[in-house]
This record gives sequence, structure tokens and C-alpha cells, in this order.
Amino acid sequence: MQNGKNRESWGSRMGIILAVAGSALGLGNFLRFPVQAANNGGGAFMIPYFVAFLLLGIPLMWIEWTAGRFGGGFGHGTAPGIFHSMWEKNRFIKYFGVIGIFGPMVIFIYYTYIESWLLGYSFFSLTGMLSKVSDQSGMESFLNGYQGVVSNEYFSGLKWAYIFFVITFILNISVIYYGIRSGIERLCRLAMPILLFFGVILAVRVLTLGTPDPAKPEWNLLNGLGFLWNPNFKALLDAKVWLAAAGQIFFTLSVGIGVILTYASYLKKKDDVALSGLTSATTNEFAEVILGGSIVIPAAFVFFGPAGIEKVAQSGAFNLGFVTMPLIFKKIYLGSAFAFMWFGLLFLAGITSSVSLAQPAIAFLEDEFNVTRRDAVSVFGTITFIFCQPAIFLLSRGVVDELDFWGGTFCLVLFATIETILFAWVFGIDRAWEEIHHGADIKIPKFYKYIIKYVTPLFLIVIMVSWFWQQGLPTILMEGVSQDNKPFILMTRLILVGMFALLAVLVNVAWRNRKPK
Repeated sequence: MQNGKNRESWGSRMGIILAVAGSALGLGNFLRFPVQAANNGGGAFMIPYFVAFLLLGIPLMWIEWTAGRFGGGFGHGTAPGIFHSMWEKNRFIKYFGVIGIFGPMVIFIYYTYIESWLLGYSFFSLTGMLSKVSDQSGMESFLNGYQGVVSNEYFSGLKWAYIFFVITFILNISVIYYGIRSGIERLCRLAMPILLFFGVILAVRVLTLGTPDPAKPEWNLLNGLGFLWNPNFKALLDAKVWLAAAGQIFFTLSVGIGVILTYASYLKKKDDVALSGLTSATTNEFAEVILGGSIVIPAAFVFFGPAGIEKVAQSGAFNLGFVTMPLIFKKIYLGSAFAFMWFGLLFLAGITSSVSLAQPAIAFLEDEFNVTRRDAVSVFGTITFIFCQPAIFLLSRGVVDELDFWGGTFCLVLFATIETILFAWVFGIDRAWEEIHHGADIKIPKFYKYIIKYVTPLFLIVIMVSWFWQQGLPTILMEGVSQDNKPFILMTRLILVGMFALLAVLVNVAWRNRKPK
């Protein structure tokens, strides 16, 4: 039942589908996915990928849509209140929900800065500045100079990077300020079609590439697609490939963060979540598998060949996006225009994600403290702008990697595990199954009831333990961190602990101030 608060709502069903798809669509679809596939068995990677999508991604999507709508009915738009609504007898469960506000805030702090690089590179593509760089070492130097890591003939200091960061930050805050319907929904209705249009244009251009070097006819598009999609079935025996596939599903669907919970909280009780959740997930998969798999790796193969493409794939997603792709566009007709589409596509994917990361904190202040939208956005904007500074000025000290681990990896898996167990075992799978089907436009196959209860939690626990074993312990012990960088990593951790503690205190204050029923 409603608690009497006049909360916002989505303007249309298409609006929330595009918003959730926009939250999921990001750099991972067009950069991370092709690199993961190329480095983990090619076409064989798609087997564990789709297994993870069916057993992990779709169930988590339904869990978050359903739990969010349920909590929204009690006036709660964030995980602490939603978790409390699902398990009122437990007075500690709301503190586990703090992760659903903390994680998105941490990601927002560094993601907005990376997103601003894309706006800057879009500008450099249009002005022709990027096209003046002739080789890979020059393009790497261009990126490092832009980031302020080095001073060179392209940049001296962070002036340009900071200008584009401020513009990007203001754009994010402006969208958030106008709210769910007039801000986020309007942005996604505009950005998503443009994003997909740019993606289709780029995919078509890549798929119509000829053979640039007649002396090397084997450097062709068909072999480029084969490099990505021809299966190496031996890779399926490697547990790391399955772990990589599950991790990619996490990143690509934006589940386990807390954002979808908040978005779904603005739904009405009779609004469909079954078909809408599935539609948003499949929209994301189309962009990732069809578009993301058709642009980067095939294009790089045509111009750099089989030996070069292995180095490209192993160099990582950022190097691929900011170094390799600009060099490829330099070699084709109207390359500056295609480069602008490429970075524009990534920027639109980034901003539809970053505004979603801000919404949980905004909703928490609005719902639990009755703060106005204007004041909530002002508080959020001020705090996050200050916390963005270490990510900008201490990038070379490993601060962004540290934020990414805790916000984008550890919290993500931990939160997903908690919410799945809460939904299927505490709230109860029978009650949960009934809640999913309230107002549903499709009937979910019954075997998913058992997948949600048994398979998904087990899958998550295995991932959590594996990630902690492979990445968590070495990260906690700062293995591989230079002595010069350790003080900065320690400082970052202290800031994160302080942020989490402050949010936990705010949750405690909010519940103590609640009027008794």
C-alpha cells in the first residue's frame, strides 16, 4: 500500500524500457564484450555467455524489476527501504541495502570522468585534431597527454580534459535535476535511437569494408568475423572463460547495482515487469552481440591482420576504443565523420548510464528525508563533484582502478547475491512468483521459478567466491601496487569507508525519524 507520498512516475512504458536499456548500454557493450569474446575462445565464449544470460541475467533482471516495483508501493525507491519492505521483521536488512546506494555513487565518481573523454574525442574528431595523429605510439601519447599523465606536443596539463569533464558533469546534473519523466526519460527517448542509429551505420560501414592491402588478401572481413566467432571449444574446459562470461553479463545488463531497483520503484502496482524487463534485456543484447560484435574486432582485423589483432584484443578495451579505432577511421573515406559517430555513440551510451547511477542517491534523499528534488540534486552534485577530483588528478596513481574494483566489481556481486537470497528465500519464491506476474503481459515459464530459487543464488555464490579468490584477496593486500602508489590507494579506501559509514548513519537516522504506524 502507498504511504501517501506523491512520488514521480514514468510517462510511458516505452520510457522505462528505454531508460533501463540505456542504463545497461554502456562502454562494455561496444568495447568490453568484443575483447572478452576474442580473448576467451571466440565463438565458444557465446555458449557460457548465453548460459549466464539465461540463468543469471534474466532472473536478476526480473528480481530487480519486481522488488523495485514492490518497494515503490511503500514509497521506497532505494535498496534500504525496498529490502525493509520485503523483510520488515529484520531491523538490520536495510543496512545491507546501503550497498545499492554506495555502489552506484562510487561508479558515478569515476565513470563520469571517463565519459567526458568521449565527449572530448568527439570534438577532436570533428575539428580534425585527432586525424593529425599518424600511428599507434602517437595515438597512445595523445591519450596520455589528454589524461594529464604526460606532457607532450598535443597537451600540456589537464585543461582540455577538465573542460570536457565539467561540461559532462553539468549535463548529467541537469538531466537528473529535471527528474524521472522530464529528465531521464526524455534523455533516453532522444539518445537511444541516435545511439542505435550510429551503431547500425558503423556496423554497415565495417561490414562493407574491402581488402585494403591487395598483397594480403587474407586480411579480409570474413576472416575478421571468423576471428571473433569461430569457436575454440577447448576454451570451454577453462573455468576462467565461464567466469568471464558471467562477469560480462553482470556488466552489460547493469544488474546487481541498485539502479534498476530504483527505476522500477516508479512503476505502478499493475504495471508489467515480466515483458518489460525481458524487452530491456534483449534490447541491450542486440546492441552488444549484433552491433558490438560487428564493429571493433572485424575492423581491426582488416587493417592489422591476425597477428596485430591478437595484440589489439590483449591490449584491453580502453586501448581498443581510444587508440585502435581512431587509427582505423583514419584509413577510411570520411573517417572523421565515422570517428565522430563512434565517440558520439559511446558518449550517449555513457550518459544514459551515468544518470541512472545518480538516481538511487537522489531517490534516497527524496523518499527517506522528504528532501525536494532541487535540494537532493544540489547535495548529490556537490558531494560527487568533490569526490571526482581524485579520479581526475590521481588517475596515474591507480585511484580509478581502485574505485572500479570496489564499486563496479565487489559491491556488484555482493549486492546481487544478497538481493537474490532475500527475494527467493526470505520474501519467499511463491510470493515472489505471484508478485512478478501482477499485471504481467507474458507468463514466465515455470522452470524459471526454480532457477531463481536455486540456480541463480548458487551461480552468484560461485562467482563471488571465485572473484574474491582471484581478485579480491590480492587487491585487499595491494599486491602489484607500487610503493609510490600505496598511500593513494589507502587514501581512496579510507574515503570509501567513510562514504559507506555516512550512508549507513543516514539510513539509521531516516528510520529513527519515521513516524510510527
